[in-house]
Amino acid sequence: MNFRIGFGYDVHQLREEYDFWLGGIKLEHEKGAVGHSDADVLIHVICDALLGAANMRDIGFHFSDKDPKYKGIDSKILLREVMKLLRDAGYEIGNIDTTVCLQVPKLNPHIPTMKSCLAEVMGLEEGAISIKATTTEQLGFVGREEGVSAYCVALIYKK
Repeated sequence: MNFRIGFGYDVHQLREEYDFWLGGIKLEHEKGAVGHSDADVLIHVICDALLGAANMRDIGFHFSDKDPKYKGIDSKILLREVMKLLRDAGYEIGNIDTTVCLQVPKLNPHIPTMKSCLAEVMGLEEGAISIKATTTEQLGFVGREEGVSAYCVALIYKK
C-alpha cells in the first residue's frame, strides 16, 4: 500500500461573545474561538493534516478566508469537502491523532461526543479518530486563556 502522513497545526484567539465550536460540537463557555468560519480549530487541523498527506495544499488554499461564502461556515462542511477531495483522489484514512491545547474548559467529558460527530462526518469508525486534550500549565497564550491551539497527524493510503 502507498501510505502517506500529514501534519496539521492551527490556533484561534478566544474572546467573549463568540460561540465555541470544537470537534464539530458547540461547547458552553464564556469565550469562543474567533475566525472567518466557525473557527473550529480541531476540524481545521484535521483538514490540514489530510490535505497535506495527499499533497493537496492546505485548508486556506481550498477555503479562502477572503471568500465571503465561507464567512461563518460550519467547519463540518469543510471537512466533508476535504473527505470528498481525498476519496476522489483514491485515498482512504488509516487514522488521525489529534491534540487540543486549552486551559479551560476541560475537554475530557466532551471527547466521546466529538469523536462520534467527526466519525459521522468523515465516514469512519470512531476507533480511527484519537482526540487528546492538554493544558499548557497556565503558560503562554493558551495558559492565559487567550487562545486555543491544536495539532493533528493523519495516515492515509491509496485504495
